[in-house]
Amino acid sequence: MNFRSFPAVSAAVSAAVFTLAPGLAQEDSDRPNIILVMADDQGWGDVGYNGHPFVKTPHLDAMAEEGFVFDRFYAAAPVCSPTRASVMTGRNPIRTKVPNHGRYMRPEEQTIAETLKAAGYVTGIFGKVHLGSGQPDSPCNPGGMGFDEWSIGLNFFDNDPYLSRNGVVEHRKGKGSVILMDDTIAFLEKHHGGGSPIFTVVWFPSPHDPHEEVPDGPSLYDGEENAGYYREITLLDEQVGRLRDRLKTLGIAENTILWYCSDNGGLVKETSGGRDRKGSIYEGGLRIPGILEWPARELQGRTSVPVATFDIYPTLMAMAGVKLVAPHPLDGIDASGIIAGEVEKRGEPMGFWHRFQNGQSTWSDDILKAIMEKQEAGAPLPHDPGRMKKDVDEFPQFPGDTTTGHAAWTDWPWKLHRIDGEKFELYDLESDPMETEDVSSRPGNRERLARMKGELEQWMRSVVRSINGDDYGER
Repeated sequence: MNFRSFPAVSAAVSAAVFTLAPGLAQEDSDRPNIILVMADDQGWGDVGYNGHPFVKTPHLDAMAEEGFVFDRFYAAAPVCSPTRASVMTGRNPIRTKVPNHGRYMRPEEQTIAETLKAAGYVTGIFGKVHLGSGQPDSPCNPGGMGFDEWSIGLNFFDNDPYLSRNGVVEHRKGKGSVILMDDTIAFLEKHHGGGSPIFTVVWFPSPHDPHEEVPDGPSLYDGEENAGYYREITLLDEQVGRLRDRLKTLGIAENTILWYCSDNGGLVKETSGGRDRKGSIYEGGLRIPGILEWPARELQGRTSVPVATFDIYPTLMAMAGVKLVAPHPLDGIDASGIIAGEVEKRGEPMGFWHRFQNGQSTWSDDILKAIMEKQEAGAPLPHDPGRMKKDVDEFPQFPGDTTTGHAAWTDWPWKLHRIDGEKFELYDLESDPMETEDVSSRPGNRERLARMKGELEQWMRSVVRSINGDDYGER
């Protein structure tokens, strides 16, 4: 597939109608429901609406046609757990102690669920969390993150998964992505019309490997490369269709904000929307699908102004009229002006940093099965205490000048890479979206390079202070 054959879009919003909801004086019953949907490993080009040659995503295509599309939507990290932490907190995930996959988010973080719950929302999360524990009484489970109800896997899961429902592990039969949507719809059915707005997080385990979930009916994509990956994308698309249909039949679609994205770049370089794929902070590892729907505000159009997953939290608070008092430094911005068509350029640069630390393996089914067996046996500890809190009480002090791994600083259209400390590359994403020509040595870029190096350095030092615990004051 030729990336350059994908449809071109303008540099600014093509058309959008948007009015901010009133502020704190607004009645809870008037506030919008909010649903955040996230795929696991779906690339920017792995949808029909972005020109994929064969994958079938009719429901996402319809959502894109009827809603608002972010053409340059970015994950905060090129792997799953950190991006999820960025959605929860509006912060670079390293600040939250989630520098890579499998790490637990610190309980000291203020989450979007906690803020919305304090504003009168009923809160639920369903699917892959990969930020903490599934055991009861853990400060690192979804309840500790501000969710009233939850049914989750610790990492990716597939058919017949083990899932923790409010701390009680169950062995469920069926396709994991379908079960996830069953639980989501049951939560919406239970709480719609109850007088409180609803906040729901729906984090799919697909299309992450092993790609054993398949849609019903004839086998799709036989003979195509990565057929299993694309089958799971179509299955996921069907579940998004179920959700959108149920919102309509429940009569709550009109005043529901539905935001769809992925957690990192896809598994196929050719459709990643940039250089490389998952695991890289070149564009292909970070650029992801992004669609926003809010029928009551008639959101429509498409923008290539950059927006990222750490912007979701402050943006939604502005859209819902909920005051956000952030006790810790945020990396995200309120992007509602971009959505409204009032802002044609991102006002703040975006920082990315991968491989600050290594990831840690989390085999969801194995861990949750062991917990279930001990729960059924009435054991006083359902699993080892390390799974309750892992290492979140530890505050190892990283040197202030740490430069481990690969960092990047995007001040659109310029993107500066700092690789393993001292190697720098500079790209003009507008003229070179595939990051093929490093222009850092051009004399005309000398001043720009120096400025961006300084800004990136300052940001990296701030991130290190955060993971060292400086944001939390006395502990």
